[in-house]
Amino acid sequence: MWVGNYVLMSYGDGAVMGVPGHDERDFEFAMKHRLPIMQVVHVDGEHYDYKTWHDWYADKQRGVTINSDVFSGFSYGDAVNAVAHALQQKGLGGKKTTWRLRDWGISRQRYWGTPIPIIHCDEHGAVPVPEQDLPVVLPLDCVPDGSGNPLNKRADFLHAKCPVCGNDARRETDTMDTFVDSSWYYMRYCDPKNGQAMVAGGADYWMPMDQYIGGIEHAILHLLYARFWTKVMRDMGLVKVDEPFTRVLTQGMVLNEAFVRSWDKAGKQYYWAHDLDIVRDEHARVISATAKADGLPVTYEGWTTMSKSKSNGVDPQDLIDRYGADTARLYTMFTAPPEATLEWNDAALEGSHRFLRRVWNFGYKLHRDGPAAVAAAPAPGQLAKALRLEIHTVLKQVDYDYQRMQYNTVVSGAMKLLNALEDFKGAGEPGAAAAVREGLGILLRVLYPATPHVTHALWEALGYAQAHGDLLDAPWPRVDDEALLQDEIELVLQVNGKHRGSVSVPAGASREQIEELALACEAFAKFAPGAEAKKVIVVPGRLVNVVI
Repeated sequence: MWVGNYVLMSYGDGAVMGVPGHDERDFEFAMKHRLPIMQVVHVDGEHYDYKTWHDWYADKQRGVTINSDVFSGFSYGDAVNAVAHALQQKGLGGKKTTWRLRDWGISRQRYWGTPIPIIHCDEHGAVPVPEQDLPVVLPLDCVPDGSGNPLNKRADFLHAKCPVCGNDARRETDTMDTFVDSSWYYMRYCDPKNGQAMVAGGADYWMPMDQYIGGIEHAILHLLYARFWTKVMRDMGLVKVDEPFTRVLTQGMVLNEAFVRSWDKAGKQYYWAHDLDIVRDEHARVISATAKADGLPVTYEGWTTMSKSKSNGVDPQDLIDRYGADTARLYTMFTAPPEATLEWNDAALEGSHRFLRRVWNFGYKLHRDGPAAVAAAPAPGQLAKALRLEIHTVLKQVDYDYQRMQYNTVVSGAMKLLNALEDFKGAGEPGAAAAVREGLGILLRVLYPATPHVTHALWEALGYAQAHGDLLDAPWPRVDDEALLQDEIELVLQVNGKHRGSVSVPAGASREQIEELALACEAFAKFAPGAEAKKVIVVPGRLVNVVI
């Protein structure tokens, strides 16, 4: 048995299997002590050198097992499963996943954050601040200047007395990581004015939270810490819930193109796109890029996560100045589902901007040409009924999409609503004005969460506020089931199982009526002139198939 002098903090203690051929630390250990090394993983195109470590030795993606008896020829995942299965069959063991929460370093050498209530005494060491002296409050006028934690320069904060002996001591100047606050602050929101407890009755009423939304980095860190903190507070009797969140949505990352210039020892320098001359092909793909400052080439790094360090972020203020905040919000919601990765495209912003201008222009035209309100709308004519059918059909889908947080299809639904209103040709019909105003009112409420400024202005200008109040407080539109009822429905027409058109039938038509209308329709006469039907198959509400 050999004992190594290294420990992996993320792994824990206990005996581990040594694999000198494919673990860098084990390889170094075996070389030092002249232990035998056997290659048991092969990667095509690579040569194993028993004297020097190469990173591909630990490649779990391309590697295939060798020199492993019946387990040779397996990929990494298949090999693990095969060995676990063999052990289980022999009653010697099995596969088990052990979950670990890493130790959490909570202190930061910075001014902002929650003070750590500790006083350092030369005689008594680290002494907790007495409870009657809590909370420790930071000075509010410190200005970080880049020369270190400014608390170390504040004598009125730094100098303190030891709670044990009363001698001169030093207050702790590290502050807690912001994860400490963000792991439980939402519970404080439930009862923010309670001065007697961290959390009280408000948390009993509001928790657990219905919906948690965060990026992938929060799903890994903050979500785990928040769950851990909740269980600590539960064990202390502060809250009654076991889990803080009911549902979680992990939002996708926003990507943008990155351009970089690298040096062997000096590292990398990233460039903003506006500082480059970029040549693209007919598909807008980057061919080359040069810096405007010196005319020298810059390497295109492809699409990567937006960040200041890579100089590929987008300034929201610039978008607001050019298009308005509503356009920026609408584009972000429309361009991809919330959980999907989004490739930023400045040109696509124009599409969202044009759509909002169409909404504005339609509302302006209605304000200019139409009545401010319709007191008692007459029964709608056929075209008005068709408009209401389309409006409420889309609203039903939008309701569903909001509930499942598919905001890109919510915006698609809003576009369908506007198309229906713009395409409406029944202006002179009874009930037409009321149907149009109802449809626009639904459109404004559907769009309001994404584009609050445009919709609020139209809501006020068109007089909706007089009937329904401010748009923020207006009731959400309800689907009118009567509007979804149709006098006629359209069924797919098949002849011998092949699609040949459609046939309109009364909504309540019997099977016999549907058969009669199908045999008499123009589409059947066109594709089966003079033919007699051997059998007619009716699938209610969907199709009719004539077998000849």
